[in-house]
Amino acid sequence: MDRQSATDRGSLPPADLLEGVRVLDLTNVLSGPYATYQMAMLGAEVIKVENPAGGDLARQLGASPALNAALMGTSFLAQNAGKKSVTLDLKKPAAKALFSRLIETADVIVENFRPKVMERLGFSWEDVRKINPRIIYCAISGFGQTGPLSANPAYDQIVQGYSGVMSITGDAQSAPLRVGYPLCDTLGGMGAAFAVVSALFRRERTGQGCYIDLSMLDSTISAMGWAVSNYLIAGVEAKPIGNQNMTAAPSGAFRAADGPINIAANKQEQWEALCGIVDRPELTSDPRFAEREARKAHRVELNALINDALSAKTAQEWETLLNAAGIPAGRILTVPGALAHPQIVARDLVQALPLGQAGYEDVKVVRPGFTLDDSRPTARCAPPVLGADNEDVFGALGMDAEAIEALRAEGAI
Repeated sequence: MDRQSATDRGSLPPADLLEGVRVLDLTNVLSGPYATYQMAMLGAEVIKVENPAGGDLARQLGASPALNAALMGTSFLAQNAGKKSVTLDLKKPAAKALFSRLIETADVIVENFRPKVMERLGFSWEDVRKINPRIIYCAISGFGQTGPLSANPAYDQIVQGYSGVMSITGDAQSAPLRVGYPLCDTLGGMGAAFAVVSALFRRERTGQGCYIDLSMLDSTISAMGWAVSNYLIAGVEAKPIGNQNMTAAPSGAFRAADGPINIAANKQEQWEALCGIVDRPELTSDPRFAEREARKAHRVELNALINDALSAKTAQEWETLLNAAGIPAGRILTVPGALAHPQIVARDLVQALPLGQAGYEDVKVVRPGFTLDDSRPTARCAPPVLGADNEDVFGALGMDAEAIEALRAEGAI
């Protein structure tokens, strides 16, 4: 099949790669919910198992006080579309018994409590596999289930600090600097989703269940690429160099007449073409800039000369000229600017879903960054109200309305 046009993508049906897979999602805030969100977008039935007293903490987090008060905060909305919600207080015997019955029906459990919490509740990996030997059990934590930090609480910023990410973010004056979004939570969630579907693939061949110990710290260091390998292999420690690319020059952020632009003239031929386009052909023969290592050594002088030349045109004008010449270049956009860009619109990345909350007719969510030849990741429904699916999910286990109401009355759900 040919690559889809924007119209084709708009007509693609929802992806069903994980259709028939039931995921019990006991996660909170971001790393775990992001993992199970990827699965829901691919057709899995994801059931959030939440505490009746407020549910996922992300329900109370976000930029809208009204949505926070309604337990539908924007932080929750961002990665919980396409899921169901049931409430269970797993400290109560009746809720434990009901959760055990849910485990019998499930393919996957994902949790991101601190180590030993599920064990104290009676649902460790050993406990769960006795109920359902085929289950895939993914435990996400800041530092993993073993090691001297394993019992420590961990938020994204703590992991950013431990991983070395903050030490190389910013420049010599501003580092250490936090990456501007929850990088480690997101990497941990993506790694968890990949591990779960890999375990499901093996189970199709062997029937074997699996326990997955996912560390956000490990996942982040694993994703740091050159910053880690340059030290492990070459003994060179990464340093914070701001918006510049350590491997080449000129490569980084520059300033045009009306705003910033990224330019990556990483190859020699790109450098020489850049000099012609910005009307500075003499720079190609300047011994300070003639070859890659010299340009890196004289980066400050070179960047000043490039910025001076770029002041002649707008960032959009330079972006057009440079890309036409095979030199990677792009304006530095705000989040609203990125979402409104024709490229993102053409890719149909943002999906609108009816929310049904006062003052919010729709909620807009972001799909995963890929499409398939015959389908695309899609949320089947808006993020759920807390406990919205109690009757349907528990009813399917054979509980009638009276039994469900009795559980609600004792606070088990």
